[in-house]
Amino acid sequence: MTEAPRRVADRALETTAENPWPLRLLSSKMSQYIDRMPPVWVEGQMVQLNRRPGAGLAFLTLRDTVADMSLTVTVHPRVLEASAAPLAEGAHVVVHAKPTFWAKRGTLQLEADQLRAVGVGELLARIEHLKRVLAAEGLFDAERKVALPFLPAVVGLVCGRESKAEHDVVVNARARWPGLRFEIREVAVQGGRAVEEVSAALAELDADPAVEVIVVARGGGGVEDLLPFSNETLVRAAADCRTPLVSAIGHETDTPLFDLVADYRASTPTDAARRIVPDVAEQRRGLTLSLERVRHAIRSRLRVEEDRLAALRSRPVLADPHALLDRRSEDVTAALTAARRAFTWRLERATGDLDGHRGRLRALSPAATLSRGYAVLRTHDGEVVRAPDDVDAGDQLEAMLAEGRLVVEVQGTPPP
Repeated sequence: MTEAPRRVADRALETTAENPWPLRLLSSKMSQYIDRMPPVWVEGQMVQLNRRPGAGLAFLTLRDTVADMSLTVTVHPRVLEASAAPLAEGAHVVVHAKPTFWAKRGTLQLEADQLRAVGVGELLARIEHLKRVLAAEGLFDAERKVALPFLPAVVGLVCGRESKAEHDVVVNARARWPGLRFEIREVAVQGGRAVEEVSAALAELDADPAVEVIVVARGGGGVEDLLPFSNETLVRAAADCRTPLVSAIGHETDTPLFDLVADYRASTPTDAARRIVPDVAEQRRGLTLSLERVRHAIRSRLRVEEDRLAALRSRPVLADPHALLDRRSEDVTAALTAARRAFTWRLERATGDLDGHRGRLRALSPAATLSRGYAVLRTHDGEVVRAPDDVDAGDQLEAMLAEGRLVVEVQGTPPP
């Protein structure tokens, strides 16, 4: 009895470990799915071109201008020959192609029927449009830019591998300040991997707290060579960088967007070296001049003060200090003599006045009357007796005399 044939699953979701698809079926279905896709315009960089004489097809590799992705493209030689400009490896192109899947080997490729080089004018137009967009977002505003440190201890440098730009920055910077230390990241500075590698190097150096300023440097080049530095991804990565950033890309006339977003644009790598550190010899000269100016100012001030001191010492009061004291001493002596004379005169006059008042007082005093034999009688209450009616017989009175007191008794009053 023969076993019934196994039923193959109609859909991928219905497959199991016990009922899998044959590989040929999967490849067939992938081919059918991709065949339904319409032709599409694709942009990229042509990094490899294999064109054999007499062959019916030419092969090229189309790489993304930002990400590390690529696809194989097949193209008829007549399509290449129809291009307005000669195509070479590294050219920026747009391709009209139909995705195809070669089921036998499981490879995906593009079959191109049109191939166009992206001209410099079109590239510049795209850059100008991106420039307006980023400027509207404020990425190029002066308020976003920060000042470079005066003397960084560590400088981050992003440059090409064993490039002259690296040599120019390092040698010239260390000539100006020998103790300068560099953190160097050698990356691709043109081509399809430039955006990714430069962005990664920027992020790595920006995350290092020891790095105080970052320099991105490369030599000059054509517009297409500098395209990665006008790429939106790289420009935004530079804008997100918190560490002060110096752009030293291309020549002075080149203006990639990276220059506009950096905190400082150097015209050349050598100019960047001059900008990131001061010249130690120049600083020493400046210090020497400053010290000389300080010494000159001190000497001038000392001369002025010495002249003022000499002028003060030449004055009579300082030439003979006792002369002023002698004159004042004579004035004090004369003043004391005049004061004594005036005091004596005033005292004598007051003494005479006092004697006159004393004589008049004695003349008017009751004591003078008593000294002439008179007496003053007072009752025991202290009342002065002025008439016989003020007392009665038998009253005791006090008689005040000039030389003492007596107690007397009233015997009687005389008849009227």
